Amino acid sequence: MTKPAPPRLDPTRVPHLLGTFAPVTEEVDIAELEVTGEIPASLDGLYLRNGPNPRFTPIGSYLYPIDGDGMLHGVWLSEGRARYRNRFVRTPALEAEERVGRALWGGVESLIMPDEDEVGPELAGTFKDLPDINVVRHGGRALALAESACPFRIDIRVDAGLETLGREDFGGALPAGITAHPKIDPVSGEMIVFCYALEPPYLTWSVIGRDGAVTGGPTPVEGVDEPMMIHDMALTARYAVIVLAPAFFDLDALVTGGPLLAWRPERGTRVVLIPRDGGRPRWAADEAFWLWHTVNAYDEGPDEHSPVVLDYVQWSRLTVGAAEDGADPARGGLVRARIDPVAGSMTRTVLDDARVEFPRVDDRRIGRRHRHTALATGTGRSDLLPGEYDAVRWYDTETGATAVWQAGNLSVGEPVFAPEPGSDAEERGYWLAFATDRTDGTSWFLVIPAEDPGAGPVARARIPVRVPLGLHGCWLPTGEE
Repeated sequence: MTKPAPPRLDPTRVPHLLGTFAPVTEEVDIAELEVTGEIPASLDGLYLRNGPNPRFTPIGSYLYPIDGDGMLHGVWLSEGRARYRNRFVRTPALEAEERVGRALWGGVESLIMPDEDEVGPELAGTFKDLPDINVVRHGGRALALAESACPFRIDIRVDAGLETLGREDFGGALPAGITAHPKIDPVSGEMIVFCYALEPPYLTWSVIGRDGAVTGGPTPVEGVDEPMMIHDMALTARYAVIVLAPAFFDLDALVTGGPLLAWRPERGTRVVLIPRDGGRPRWAADEAFWLWHTVNAYDEGPDEHSPVVLDYVQWSRLTVGAAEDGADPARGGLVRARIDPVAGSMTRTVLDDARVEFPRVDDRRIGRRHRHTALATGTGRSDLLPGEYDAVRWYDTETGATAVWQAGNLSVGEPVFAPEPGSDAEERGYWLAFATDRTDGTSWFLVIPAEDPGAGPVARARIPVRVPLGLHGCWLPTGEE
């Protein structure tokens, strides 16, 4: 019996497969990038970014930003020079598709999986690995991270850069994997991770020591009794902070052709403070809002009764997938929440209602008070897609000052901070980002000074191939692990 052809997907009708988001399939190495301006000699290391990039035309469905094979884009900097390389994260599913020259798995909302005749018994009937969201380095491992699954280890050496080394389950201690936004404590060196699942336990958290070995967990979080999507977390010296917005997985609806996620605002949004010393979680609740990304969090005082301050980008509703008929436009902004662990309450203050996303701080401030926040932002152009931004905005929490660099025809990605070696100051260093010109498809690597970010880049390295807009990245200084 002939297997029926999978449902066709017209990529010309999927905005996030077009324009600045359109995938690329060629893997290239460029030993010397043309530089306008001057790359600071103090920048010695690798800027690495991940993002969804389908190897073959998707079948069934395509849900941005969850679907798509991972592709890593790296810029190695040394002595004022820059080189570029991009590589797919080579998962078993991707390699199986390359053997036949077409997509075998459908998007997450299509439930299309190949059978044994196509991919063999190990991959038949399995979900496709999608380590396409983020990339971090910890315990000597560089990890390409999925939404909620095992990451894949990557070789980041310049002489063998970005080759995939295999799936990482941390010595079998975390077989279900982790989510795409772990947080590394710059003081203890621990990486705190969480994982959500479609079956109990629906939410767990774990601790990975400085050396990469799991030292705690996975520990179920009490009070989570339904499958929910939770994209990011925050960290303080005392707590892991996880926001549970009312975005519930609805598998019954998915089987009948409905959406994967159900937005149920009547359930409200909850925040759980998980004591890192193993104490009982503390909860707070408020009216419904959606959160993709946190900025940072910190304890406001020295004892366990002290409030927690959480900065994050807030959305008025879920912004993945198609909105329900008649739904109000999603409203966003930069918000500060103050969470009382004793009263179980939270208050929220809108710091700015500008259209912003991809917030970052100096990673050395994670879990402690930070001064500067950088975000991608929009200038008001009506032709930008969700997830596309044409400016970068910086906030100074001490003075209240704001700086903006407008990128003109460039669509800019997430800004990542590279500190000046030998300095602890947040103002001493550079913000790094990829950008792609919407008019001609040319791509650039940007270096923006933290001391005067509104002045724009001090250096632009031209990448002679297009770098699609992606998601998250990191700065990996040479000599650090």
